[in-house]
Amino acid sequence: MPGAEFTDRIGESSLPSPVAWHEKPAIRQVTWRATLVGLIIGSLVLVSNFQFGLQTGWVSMMSMPSALLACSFFRRIWPLIFPKDPPFTDVETVYVQSMAVAVGTGPLAYGFVGVIPAIEKFVTREESGYSRDQGQLFTVGQLIVWSSALAFFGIFFAVPLRKQVIVREKLPFPSGNATAVLIAVLSGSEILQEVSRRELLQMRNRRLDECAEVLRPEDDDDSSEHESEHELVHSFEQRRDSNTLRSEETERDAYGKNISVLSKTFTLSAAYTITSYFLPMLRSIPLFGKYASRTYLLDFQPSPAYIGQGIIMGLATVSYMLFGCLLGWCVLAPLARNREWVPPDADVDDWERGAHGWILWSSLSIMVVDSVVGFMVVTVKSIVNFWLVSDKAQLLADYWDDSFESMLLEEERVINSRRNTNASGPQNTIRLVYAEDDHEVAPEHLVKYTTVICGLIFSSVICIVLIIYLFGVNIIPIYAMITALLIALFLSVLGIRALGETDLNPVSGIGKISQLIFAVIAPRNHPGSVLLNLVAGGVAEAGAQQAGDLMQDLKTGHLLGASPRAQFVAQILGATWSVFLSSIVYICYNKVYHIPDKQFRIPTAVVWVDCARLVTGKGLPKNALECSLILGGVFGGLSLIKNCCRDRHYTWLKYVPSGVAVGVGIYNTPSFTFARFAGGLASHIWLKNGKHNLNAKTKLIVFSSGLILGEGICSMINMLFTNFNVPHF
Repeated sequence: MPGAEFTDRIGESSLPSPVAWHEKPAIRQVTWRATLVGLIIGSLVLVSNFQFGLQTGWVSMMSMPSALLACSFFRRIWPLIFPKDPPFTDVETVYVQSMAVAVGTGPLAYGFVGVIPAIEKFVTREESGYSRDQGQLFTVGQLIVWSSALAFFGIFFAVPLRKQVIVREKLPFPSGNATAVLIAVLSGSEILQEVSRRELLQMRNRRLDECAEVLRPEDDDDSSEHESEHELVHSFEQRRDSNTLRSEETERDAYGKNISVLSKTFTLSAAYTITSYFLPMLRSIPLFGKYASRTYLLDFQPSPAYIGQGIIMGLATVSYMLFGCLLGWCVLAPLARNREWVPPDADVDDWERGAHGWILWSSLSIMVVDSVVGFMVVTVKSIVNFWLVSDKAQLLADYWDDSFESMLLEEERVINSRRNTNASGPQNTIRLVYAEDDHEVAPEHLVKYTTVICGLIFSSVICIVLIIYLFGVNIIPIYAMITALLIALFLSVLGIRALGETDLNPVSGIGKISQLIFAVIAPRNHPGSVLLNLVAGGVAEAGAQQAGDLMQDLKTGHLLGASPRAQFVAQILGATWSVFLSSIVYICYNKVYHIPDKQFRIPTAVVWVDCARLVTGKGLPKNALECSLILGGVFGGLSLIKNCCRDRHYTWLKYVPSGVAVGVGIYNTPSFTFARFAGGLASHIWLKNGKHNLNAKTKLIVFSSGLILGEGICSMINMLFTNFNVPHF
């Protein structure tokens, strides 16, 4: 039909041409300049994440700020140094941000803000199976061994799932999508728009209205209709090109303004960070009075970085965190203190005897229940969907095809497809079938199945060998590590799907689920059961973190036409660099600061060790069990409602709090939560009247990036001041 043909051509006119999109992966992306810039940006993000991770346990992928910095560096700085170099490309920027994310998330992926400080600071000699003393620090060599064990297997977990979750299911991955849009805006390029046929028809109607004044059909026969449609498409393309040329100058002006905003916010944040060293009172302002500050830590820290984090998180998440903060520090802590469930003479921030340690169990209960309920709902939905499908044989064939197709030899797939063309009846278990709206790069740009299988086996063996070498086979038996890797593989799939659908990679919840599962598998009388539980949870968290990071980056690359193989290389190189840099930076923090202290409370480490003690049979403080059970039951029900109704997009669902966010609000001190809420509220007000304005969202990204990076990077200057005993005012 002419109308259908017109619709197809209109849809194609809004996208890069198929040939151009398929040729983009062939552009050289693994370049020495991109690798150098990626490592530099990733190192800055890593330092920033160490600062915030040790303070609050919050670590960000920072994919959008990394892409922004890459574009800025290549546009402004690189041409001054190498004026004869060819201009950078959007797919080269994807490679840079993929590497930067791999480097920058090392503090969380390798457990340097959770598992490692938990083992060093809180695990007693008895809990470690008499293999370590409490307070015994790891050497830099031991940290490198630990990081190397956890650094790579999660990457190989993700590769076989790319075909299913990105190409076929097209899970949104909101942050990955937003990063692609940001790179496209900054690079002046287009992204692949995956739309339904209904959306395509709506697009056709809108463009018909736009072009109605330019051309109109002269008669009603098919040939004239076909001709008028052809001219209509041509006219629209001319208008689009003209608009593009007219907007280039405006785009350059907007780019200059964004860089100016980034520089100013970075400078402001850096100035606050350095000033706060000389005036420590700026870190905790007692807005609610000295009694509330001294008794319940109700202070406000006007940290630009935490305000920037709140901007990125959004009002909904920071509101849940604020609710948790008020519940924990304004209800539960006074209740425990007034009823003398904690010793009256104990400091409020004492992890063992104080109110902070008491409310932590409620936080842990809420987060574990929320994670377990979410996991159960996803599992049940998958089983129900399977049994409701009429043609289960076809479903199994699709599952086999989707899960393992990227691991097959491309030559074999081509041969099999040719056989299917000339023969009748089923010839293969693997079917090479693509729907009309599926877009895939050429086979030579995919990661080969031999690489995936060999890498997965090698990285798993390395993980087992290095962990056993580090802690001893008596504490970490071989069967335990094999089981931990299998659990990590299974939970990584859950983490990828959760990140793709909700933009939240529940790595903390996945770690807790792994601890619960392992408590059932490993006997409680095993020597060093707490240490064993921590190591198993760390393995699961590392796998989920890396798999989710790579998959989100692959979504960005898919929309822009980048090479998946180049992104895979970026992830491997970035993880390798992060192994050494993360270990060195962690050693520096341990040498300079007496961790934990009031500045670096390492709350995530306390959550880890308390969860390990809970599941291995340690008792709770007075009445903490009853309170945890009540809150766990309430938030378990809320989590069940939220997860069951998520697909229906009810308006009232946004008022049902997330258990993980509430739990984070309870175990973090209020000063951090208040600052994040201020940022989320400011973001909401800014976008309230222009939520569909891409320029407004881009400015927010730029603004928050400068705030976060300024404080994170300048924290190294404060570390030097502390090391050389520079006096405070």
